[in-house]
This record gives sequence, structure tokens and C-alpha cells, in this order.
Amino acid sequence: MSKLKTLREQQNLTQEELSEKSGISARTIQRIETGKEPKGFTLRALAKALEIAENELIYTEIKQEKIEANKIKKEPQEAVLINYSFLKIINLSSIPFILIPPLNIIIPLVLMFIMKQKNSLTKQLISLQILWTILAPIVFMLGIFLKLGNQFSLILMILIVLSNVFIIIRNAIEIDKRKKLYYKLNFNMI
Repeated sequence: MSKLKTLREQQNLTQEELSEKSGISARTIQRIETGKEPKGFTLRALAKALEIAENELIYTEIKQEKIEANKIKKEPQEAVLINYSFLKIINLSSIPFILIPPLNIIIPLVLMFIMKQKNSLTKQLISLQILWTILAPIVFMLGIFLKLGNQFSLILMILIVLSNVFIIIRNAIEIDKRKKLYYKLNFNMI
């Protein structure tokens, strides 16, 4: 049921009576009550006729649509409990395999399934490793193309590896202290 219909019925008005009071056609009121969003003059006229603020009519309606959309999207899912000790182990499991890029993703991924930690934080950790594994060779190749010498290439490789170690350790500290990640992405790659 739309907010307009609820407010109209609370004031004991029919669609025709609201139409006369607001100057908006009964057909437009019907459309709004079936889901069309009131805008501009229509919104102002209806709000004035019902003696409410305009945003009260529109924001509540949008909020209801979001709630209904979420109800449709949500399927029954079992709650995944996060074991922060396991999460930390999965995070730290990347460190021994930083120099062998596929393993710094595969090992945490396997641990995620073995430890049954298929939750958003674990997916974030693994996604971060995937992103680092993609970006590290690109940065290294760019460094080589600059032709600044072998020492620069070695230093760049060490900095790239240390950056990943820093990310992993910083996330481990944050998991211990605040039960969340310090470095995270706005999306999951898995």
C-alpha cells in the first residue's frame, strides 16, 4: 500500500474527495497510489491538501519501495558466523606465498572452504590479494620500462612485496582490535 493511500484513508478521504481538495485528477491519484512517484506541482498540491510536508510523502514512499525490493531480493540464507581467529589465519596464510602469486590467492581460498568461513570479510581479504596479484606485475613492468637500472628493479620488487606484507599485517591487527578490515575493497572478486 502506498503512503498516499495510507494518508488519504487516515483522513477519511476518497480519491475523488482528495482530487477536489488538491486539484489533481482522480486518475493521477490512482496512478500514484499504485506506485508512480509524485513530482513537482502534483507533489506540492497533494502535500498541501493532506497538510503534510512534501518530503514526508515522497521519502516514505521511496523507503517503502526499497523495503519491498529488498524483500523480493532476499532469499532464505543461513547466517554465516565469522570466526575471527580463522579469519586472521586465512589472512596471514598469504604471507609465505607472496613470491608465488597464484598461491597467495589459492591457499586462502582453500582455507576459506576448509574452515567454512565463506563470509564477506573473507571474500574481501581474498579479493584484496587478487587485486594485488594483478597490480604488482603491472607496477613492476612499468618500473622496468623506465630503465633506471637493475638496482631500481630490485628495490621496486622489494617495495611491492613489502606493500603486500604491510597490507596483510595491518588487516590482521585491525581484525584483532576492531573485528573489521583496515584495507578493503568496495566490491568482491569472488
